[in-house]
Amino acid sequence: MLIHPTLDHLKALRLDGMAEAFADLQVQDTAADLSHAEWLGLLVDREVASRETKRFEARMRSARLRHVGACPEDVDYRARRGLDKALFQSLLTGKWITDKRGLIITGPCAWLGCALAQAACRDGVTVVYKRMPRLFEELEMAHGDGRFPRLFRSITKAQLLILDDWGPDRLTATQRRDLMEIVEERYGHGSTMITSQLPIKAWHDVIGEPTFADAILDRIIHNAYRIELEGQSMRKNIAKMDDERPQT
Repeated sequence: MLIHPTLDHLKALRLDGMAEAFADLQVQDTAADLSHAEWLGLLVDREVASRETKRFEARMRSARLRHVGACPEDVDYRARRGLDKALFQSLLTGKWITDKRGLIITGPCAWLGCALAQAACRDGVTVVYKRMPRLFEELEMAHGDGRFPRLFRSITKAQLLILDDWGPDRLTATQRRDLMEIVEERYGHGSTMITSQLPIKAWHDVIGEPTFADAILDRIIHNAYRIELEGQSMRKNIAKMDDERPQT
């Protein structure tokens, strides 16, 4: 049997996973004992896994997370940080996103939020990550150059929107209106995660104008899970563990 033409055809059809599996099976002695159905099953399984991996990688690139390497498997539940293990593992199932509920994480929390975002990307969820200061800069520029409708759609249509670094600077009138439009459009239609070093009780003053503050916080806090963290960030703890790990 001519192997190379078959590999070329598979690659031409963009069946890269099947091509890799086909090449691997050719050099395995046990492959000769497999039936045609078993051969085909292995090729299809590899193709499915390959495509799922590519889609996951595309979602991660699109999300542009602050901590790309943050993953649920690295979460240290032993650290005394106020992290509720049962709640966090429940959040990892993604049901809160399916139910279109929110999540608020306060304290040293950016790494943990990105770990949850990676779990969401694995589950096929579209994620948009924005640092609040940078988001407001983008919105301001978009108002001026006509890109606001497009940017607004990308933010509001994501299944999971992550707003990182809430506060401490007080919002301007334009920022309040933009934020109100975003949370209003997403309420009941998508999940929003907010991470902040500030406690929730300080958020009213950050928003500034009482009427806007009440309306925005009502939509953010009403159906949101809450995690209040203490101590060092997970990122620093992991870096410390890496430094202490024996070198081989």
